[in-house]
Amino acid sequence: MNLSTAIRSERFVFADLREVFAKANEEKSGDQLAGLAAHTERERVAAKLVLAELTLGEIVDHPLIDPEDDEVSRLIGESLDPDTFGPLRGLTVGAFREWILDDATTEADLVAIRPGLTPEVAAAVAKLLSNKDLVLAASKVRVVTRCRNTMGQRGVLGIRIQPNHPSDDLGGILLSAADGLLFGCGDAVIGVNPAAESVEVASAILRALDRLIETLEIPTQACCLAHITTQLACLDRGAPVDLLFQSVAGTEAANASFGIDLALLREGKERVREHHRGRDVAWAGEQAMYFETGQGSALSAGAHHGVDQLTLEARAYGVARAFDPFLVNSVVGFIGPEYLHDERQIIRAGLEDHFLGKLLGLPMGVDVCYTNHAAADQNSADNLLLLLAAAGCNYFMGVPCADDVMLNYQSTSYHDALAARRLFGLRPAPEFAAWLGARGLPTGGPASRGDGSADRLMLEQLGPVLERVERIA
Repeated sequence: MNLSTAIRSERFVFADLREVFAKANEEKSGDQLAGLAAHTERERVAAKLVLAELTLGEIVDHPLIDPEDDEVSRLIGESLDPDTFGPLRGLTVGAFREWILDDATTEADLVAIRPGLTPEVAAAVAKLLSNKDLVLAASKVRVVTRCRNTMGQRGVLGIRIQPNHPSDDLGGILLSAADGLLFGCGDAVIGVNPAAESVEVASAILRALDRLIETLEIPTQACCLAHITTQLACLDRGAPVDLLFQSVAGTEAANASFGIDLALLREGKERVREHHRGRDVAWAGEQAMYFETGQGSALSAGAHHGVDQLTLEARAYGVARAFDPFLVNSVVGFIGPEYLHDERQIIRAGLEDHFLGKLLGLPMGVDVCYTNHAAADQNSADNLLLLLAAAGCNYFMGVPCADDVMLNYQSTSYHDALAARRLFGLRPAPEFAAWLGARGLPTGGPASRGDGSADRLMLEQLGPVLERVERIA
């Protein structure tokens, strides 16, 4: 491999592939914190030039993290289909970029090569794409999944209702969920992050959400985003589990910091699928997992192995795709400004994450968010929301007033979801849209009326819904 290049009279030599990957990355405060980032823009450009001339075979043949020391690296190697990869081996990263962006390259073409792509190859090409390129390339691909409803079709934009409560009060959670439903949100999942990590609390939340869904006959799924072991303990106690949640990362050591390994994820997937079959529900299927990721998680755990955070995020998607999930989302600005300092870095990372996930075949959503000490604001979130909607993002978060009062960060609101749907002519999942239409509730699509009638309909629905919620709680 040639890991050097000259720009005019200045020559740049990179020690290894990890250094090329890190210094070719767009500016990220996390890479700077780890001491991996390019020191100058000229060095960044030099690294991109070197990366563009590397072949996909050279990247695959030189793992960034030794498989003998890391089970994620072993999973990535074992998952690669040699027959699909063979024709790609001699392609340079630069040529691969041009092929992805070529108008003649279709969604079917991109789907066909998925078994021959490693996360590191996906990360390499992402480093050579502009923000516009990331939007354009991702917009070619849709990833459709099925649980209680169907998500990811072209023309569909889903929303996760995130009705978190600082004291896990069931009435408050259900009221917030009902509020989101009246805005046409909730088709992706009604997912609660519990304030307390206990089996009792998680079980109570799961049972309450299940009663809400069954009482109102909502074609959606519920999830309590506790640790996977807590959710499995809830399942043992008879609580209903639609989707099994877990945060995942791109190295074995980072996953260990979450208290998980691949064996636990495999066990969890099989147990929740068996649980679905035992419930004898018509919607029981293969896709029963929900994963969250985010650039910087491995670095924050001291488990990055000298690899840049974009590449580690791609490796997290390598973990996720091994479990055929129903939902995946990047919580892009949640970890904080130490890893993504400002609006520019958060927007870039959100577009990268979405592209990486879609290229690798994942049903990608994004929590368009930021912490209150980052150099970002709600206009920043609006910008990323609209770019990702154009890119074909599967779903966003719906948080009351975009302010999560339990997790103390800023995200996107129910109103933002409706605006994105109207601007881009998008609708909720088809089963959910039919449920909304039968109740006169807004879908947010182009046919939604702007004369206030939807607001009146929501107010008319509010009384009876809240009465039923009160009985459920």
